[in-house]
Amino acid sequence: MVAGMSAPRGILWQTSCAECVAAPPLAADTDADLVIIGGGFTGSAAALEAAGSGASVVLLEAEEIGFGGSGRNVGLVNAGLWVPPDGLIEIMGEEAGTRLIEALGAAPDMVFDLIARHDIDCEPVRSGTLHCAHAPSGFADLKDRFRQGNRHGAPLQLLDAEKATRRTGATGVHGALFDPRAGTVQPRAYAVGLARAAAEQGARLHAGSPVSAIRHDGTGWEVVANGHTVRAGALLLATNAYHAGITGPFAPETVPVHFSQFATAPIPGHLRDTILPGGEGCWDTAMVMNSFRLDAAGRMIFGGIGDLDGPAGAIHDGWARRKLRALFPALGDLPIEHAWQGRIAMTKDHVPICGRPPPRKNTLTILIGSLAFICPACWCART
Repeated sequence: MVAGMSAPRGILWQTSCAECVAAPPLAADTDADLVIIGGGFTGSAAALEAAGSGASVVLLEAEEIGFGGSGRNVGLVNAGLWVPPDGLIEIMGEEAGTRLIEALGAAPDMVFDLIARHDIDCEPVRSGTLHCAHAPSGFADLKDRFRQGNRHGAPLQLLDAEKATRRTGATGVHGALFDPRAGTVQPRAYAVGLARAAAEQGARLHAGSPVSAIRHDGTGWEVVANGHTVRAGALLLATNAYHAGITGPFAPETVPVHFSQFATAPIPGHLRDTILPGGEGCWDTAMVMNSFRLDAAGRMIFGGIGDLDGPAGAIHDGWARRKLRALFPALGDLPIEHAWQGRIAMTKDHVPICGRPPPRKNTLTILIGSLAFICPACWCART
């Protein structure tokens, strides 16, 4: 338990998920137009897109739908990446970089449209996000991002320290960059809701089906799970940092990064109107990034880079209480009821990867490479 906790560790998003979907283990050989490995945002959104277009789809998930990073992350529906616009253009070139910037800028519309069209019960709140300056140097970085974003048509607003403090209710905020396009969701419910919608379109979902072999026979793909084979013309790998047991040309070249989160009991009513009264989701400019937001029940959910379940878990336990008191002194003694961690497959340049591993025949690997991967996942899946 974390100091001050009133309940054992556990993933809040699993406890409060209002969506459900049937996904029995693969129990027989089968054929499909498309086989998808991974039941998170990307895999489930791709299954929905493909099945809705008339393709026959089989999705294989080693654990349960939304088990990995999709069911453990912050739930920020952002309109961009860690890398600022000019950085993307430097990495990708003018044409490709500009195309990605425009696509990600429109991606929150795509996410919230999917939620509305498929009635996904995932606590959607489109009140924007606040990128908070943790220090004067962080505010200087936000000024630069503000100029870059506005140059590319993003409707960003730069808030000084006084306005940012009033919007967040937090101490130690030196300013913020507000993006009205963005918002928050209950991430596991969103992932499961996408899968449920995909199943309603005819996609066949199989959880508890870890993949043990992938091969191409010259005419199509064969994917083995639970001792059974799925034969398909096309293959999508969407496992992010939960790429267990898949080796060879299909193993991603990424660095696993852990992010731990903590959730308090609901904030008392007399404090609720002063802490994130507008419902924005927040993260900061620190090198070791931190995040904070509220859920529908009024819990404060906050976290930072680090592995709560690793050897330094006790350090993260202590950090949680100190961080809560530093940000929100009035919440310092509020019980912390949930604590969990997840992994992200961080790419070398923090830019999403859509690649084709050998033999490059009707196969695609998607790696998001960012904590804010709800929008990139949706965009990659649709693309």
